[in-house]
Amino acid sequence: MAQSFGNVSKIPELRNRILYTLLMFIVFRVGVHITTPGVNAVALSSFFNTTNGSLFGLFNMFTGGALARFSIFSLGIMPYISSSIIFQMLPMAMPSLDRLQKEGEAGRKKLMQYIRYGTVILALLQAIGISYGIESMRSPSGISVVSHPGLPFMVISVIALTAGTVFVMWIGEEISEHGIGNGISLIIFAGIVAAIPAATITTFKLTGAGELSPMLLVLIIAMMILVIGFIVFVESAQRRIPIQYAKRMVGRKLYSGQASYLPLKVNTAGVIPPIFAMSILLFPTTISNFIKNPAFEKIAQYLNPTGVMYNVIYVILIFFFCYFYTAITFKVDEVSDDLRKYGGNIPGIKPGKSTANYIDKILNRVTFIGAVYVSAVCILPTILIDKFHVPFYFGGTGLLIVVVVAMDTIGQIQSHLLYRNYDSLLKKAVKKK
Repeated sequence: MAQSFGNVSKIPELRNRILYTLLMFIVFRVGVHITTPGVNAVALSSFFNTTNGSLFGLFNMFTGGALARFSIFSLGIMPYISSSIIFQMLPMAMPSLDRLQKEGEAGRKKLMQYIRYGTVILALLQAIGISYGIESMRSPSGISVVSHPGLPFMVISVIALTAGTVFVMWIGEEISEHGIGNGISLIIFAGIVAAIPAATITTFKLTGAGELSPMLLVLIIAMMILVIGFIVFVESAQRRIPIQYAKRMVGRKLYSGQASYLPLKVNTAGVIPPIFAMSILLFPTTISNFIKNPAFEKIAQYLNPTGVMYNVIYVILIFFFCYFYTAITFKVDEVSDDLRKYGGNIPGIKPGKSTANYIDKILNRVTFIGAVYVSAVCILPTILIDKFHVPFYFGGTGLLIVVVVAMDTIGQIQSHLLYRNYDSLLKKAVKKK
């Protein structure tokens, strides 16, 4: 593998894609440090220091620290994710959108356009709420976070935050198209990874000061290594359904039937379920920190990340999105039709509807195991914070996203390398002829 990755620099297209992705990361990180005009950065930093270890702190980590600076990227990619959730669920209730999904590339582009419009609307609404709320915020010492509150600040802040979200969305789409990996996932990945150096330094400072025992630090590091190994193992796991292809005649030559298999990943949905679930849970908590409303504050109390209510809702949402996303990405009827079309069948199962039902039954069982695995990894923060009194927000949600996105990106790089090798072999074979 090391030798293969050493050849990356020798493949111009792959090298350019990786460099383009890194360039987009730099642009994203620069934007994170551009504070919205009219905000007192020192007072804001003091306010956010009181939210460490909370769900609000996790949202700040997802934005790469942008929210703590109230930068133009404060809303992050969450409005885009929320819009995607809405437009992936709407086809169930709107036949016109369902037909649009089946129109191929043209339909997909149209649906993406709707998602972008939805992102702008959601970003605008969230920007208004946060901008209104931050005007009344004060640091622990009583300094106002907004120097000159009023309509001019509201207008500038709403425009800046909405434009920032649209720009982050553009960065994600550009990475997906011209870079390497899934752009939206990589933006969240970049935000989480960017916080690692500061978190590491803070951890060692706490250990040196005696606030965190060396034994607990060793235990946390060992647990992180075990969780990473567990994630890699499960993400690579498959349930293989045997497939037998019938004999076929090509010209005058008879080809014997071949045995193959249909691979079903244990976690087909990847990091989508925890990201979607988190985006839903973060919204009321984020609003409650900016808008001092009794209703929002009550909801925020119930959605405390160390509370039972939060974890129950989180697990339910993860299960829902695991099944939902698997259902919309893995069409069992289409797989069954393709098998029948190419002369394949599952031994002992009739082609057609029976095959689709059999695959669906196995897929449901595998998805259940995947949902249990994702839920178990994602509730680790609660155990660490509540039981071990960890003074920072370490958790399985961020760890899961980092490991899965890294594996997916490495897989795409390997695919480019394999394609290049096969392409070279084919060209050599043609020259010999």
